[in-house]
Amino acid sequence: MRTRVLAAVIAVTAALSVSAQSQAAEPLQSLVPVPVSVQSKSGVTHTLTAASKIYTAPAARDVGTFLAGVLRPSTGYALPVSDTTTTPSDGISLLLTGAPAAVGQQGYQLDVAANAIVLRATTPEGLFAGVQTLRQLLPAKVESTTVQAGPWTVPGALIVDHPRFSHRGAMLDVARHFHPVSTVKRYIDQLALYKINYFHLHLTDDQGWRIVVDSWPRLATYGGSTQVGGGPGGYYTKAQYSEIVQYAASRKITVIPEVDLPGHTNAALASYAELNCDGQAPPLRTDIEVGYSSLCVNKEITYQFVDDVVREIAALTPGPYFHIGGDEAHSTSDADYQAFMDRALPIVKKYGKTALGWHEFAKTTTDTATMPQYWGTSTSNAVVQAAAARGHKVIMSPANKAYLDMKYNSSTPLGLSWAGLIEVQTAYEWNPGTHLSGVPESAVHGVEAPLWSETLVTAQDIEFMAFPRLAAIAELAWSPWSTHNWDQFKTRLGAHGPRWTTMGINFYRSTQVPWETGGPGPGPCTQPAWERDKVYTGGNVVSHNGKKWTAQWWTRGEEPGTTGQWGVWRDGGVC
Repeated sequence: MRTRVLAAVIAVTAALSVSAQSQAAEPLQSLVPVPVSVQSKSGVTHTLTAASKIYTAPAARDVGTFLAGVLRPSTGYALPVSDTTTTPSDGISLLLTGAPAAVGQQGYQLDVAANAIVLRATTPEGLFAGVQTLRQLLPAKVESTTVQAGPWTVPGALIVDHPRFSHRGAMLDVARHFHPVSTVKRYIDQLALYKINYFHLHLTDDQGWRIVVDSWPRLATYGGSTQVGGGPGGYYTKAQYSEIVQYAASRKITVIPEVDLPGHTNAALASYAELNCDGQAPPLRTDIEVGYSSLCVNKEITYQFVDDVVREIAALTPGPYFHIGGDEAHSTSDADYQAFMDRALPIVKKYGKTALGWHEFAKTTTDTATMPQYWGTSTSNAVVQAAAARGHKVIMSPANKAYLDMKYNSSTPLGLSWAGLIEVQTAYEWNPGTHLSGVPESAVHGVEAPLWSETLVTAQDIEFMAFPRLAAIAELAWSPWSTHNWDQFKTRLGAHGPRWTTMGINFYRSTQVPWETGGPGPGPCTQPAWERDKVYTGGNVVSHNGKKWTAQWWTRGEEPGTTGQWGVWRDGGVC
């Protein structure tokens, strides 16, 4: 078995190391996240036509319907979806039988032949993951909402794939700036494309409370009435929140609600004076300061409040988790913090949920079912290390690697920089299984990419900060570490530029990534290939990633088009 797995990994790595000398990369060499095993079928393609059909196992009809919904607008084809209990010899089949055991509960096998495409998994979730891979094997224009010209060809291949971590998450903060249901749904669609399966919704903070709680109505109507910088704020009705939950479920994504406690609670404290120790409601806040607010730990009404909030939100949330925050409670003493968690964590458990929280809370409990989310910037943390030693599983979200709201560089117009500047390579070049001392891969439950919204007002703002780094974190969470290679990843990532452009995603065009334009491929490069260790002087022309580059002055190791911040290369265009 080990020999076969190693051979598969070597095959993938070899396939992906092909030099990107074309503007339109081969689809099998452009998959993100990179699959466990890819075997190409030389000379084989499958072409979708007006006569193509989609067949599904009855229990996976919704996955077939989703796939048809992606393909119909751009192809103009009817693509009828029908149930099957056999293996059809034509069209696209989504089957819950015959998948190799290695795919587990979330993986898939995708077999593309000339006559048919057969996708197999053991669960609908696995089939949905496979559908995302199939999308990437089709031309980028398949994502268009209007009819495009074909042909709609898929390269012949046998792909066997399964995730490294079962928990692959992304968080959106709707508390600092409120984002309407339509924006949240759009982001969910974008997460699904990269096999994210948990959506953490940060619903409450100092600047706003974003969900109706019937037993405490002013939380939404007053606590939700503003946001960072002022403005009208907003909140979700219970029906709207349920709409988000159901929409995510249709993309095989589980929602994790977060109510941040006992700090980050100014919106709640402003809404109800009785939650304050002095009985006085503070004013609403629209700045971005942290660490100053706290529920009154010694008042019994505080725990009635927590009980009501958890009960009402948990009832709307079918997923297994409830996130209780717990971070930056600087105005709460250690004793009060412990006392609060001693009361709050059993409430979460009472309503059938497993408590997640920012890693600080792990010091308060020995219940190893609870899960700390590491957000620190160091590679050592005594609280998390002790929790892992006790048997807690950890979600990895180091702020200086995984926070999507950090600026790319000092001139990025959005975002913050307190955790550092995070270019795409920085987001990709860390190992969740070894990043934190004393937390081995066996203790890592998964990876999450948080996106805080202090500076993010629109859907376009969200996209600019999330893309392309979300794809980098998604690959860390899904793909085997043995396939991790920045030089290969950046080329595969660059091939997604035309897809994101077609989808209208406002992505950051990092200079570290050789972005494809979707235009015709370049001609052959006659110039010598760039060599990292060679000394170049002004006037030397080389080829790299299908382009001609001229050295501006002496350089060694500065890669054309990626580390050009010193201006050492001039882009001469495609060969």
